Amino acid sequence: MKRTILITGASSGIGAACARLAAARDTHLILHYGRNRTGAEDVADAARINGAEVTLIGADLSDPAQIERLGQEAAESDPALPFHLINNAGIVDARASLEDLTAERMTRMFAVNTIGAILVAQQAVALMRRQGRGGSIVNVSSVAARKGMGGQYMDYAASKAAIDCFTIGLADELAPERIRVNAVRPGLIETEIHAKGGEPDRMARIGHEVPLGRPGTAEEVAESILWLLSDKASYVTRTIVDVAGGR
Repeated sequence: MKRTILITGASSGIGAACARLAAARDTHLILHYGRNRTGAEDVADAARINGAEVTLIGADLSDPAQIERLGQEAAESDPALPFHLINNAGIVDARASLEDLTAERMTRMFAVNTIGAILVAQQAVALMRRQGRGGSIVNVSSVAARKGMGGQYMDYAASKAAIDCFTIGLADELAPERIRVNAVRPGLIETEIHAKGGEPDRMARIGHEVPLGRPGTAEEVAESILWLLSDKASYVTRTIVDVAGGR
């Protein structure tokens, strides 16, 4: 069956890997990007080559008004197709201890990673309810949510722990409407997010500490996300899957 998948944060990393994996005939991909339109266009071009129809939508997910616009444009792009959401977009900052955390940094972190993700889900669920066909949401959390990351990325970890809680609550709320809600928690994954956090060599330094002896790839995380999104996981909801090599 033809379907629409909205992927937030699709210009690079796990979001881009999800787009590449999901791209196929009879798939309409709505690829959200924040600032990196060039990256999103590259992902869109590759998806079209594989047969997908693609719509690009830029939005700052720290801005509720822009999230509302994202939801409206997504709904209008192909309103008849069954709708699914990969709630992936997120940000990180440089390593910091408690005394280094500022209100500005934490406000931005939670605005995007937590509040933004919840508001995107709100928009997606509104469309799913109008369609009355059920649907599927996969939130992208992080193993940091259960590690705490003291002295490193404690605010990021807290923002993702909130996503774990939100996933469970939303799954409970939406199960009677046949809308499944799950999450994945990636571990040490080779993506650009480490450079954005000021540690481009992080995987080279600590990737071997994972029980499986290596960091993971964005494609490995995407495989789990797309399975949870699919009808093959039709009896799976309220579940958080670690994709972390045993970490």
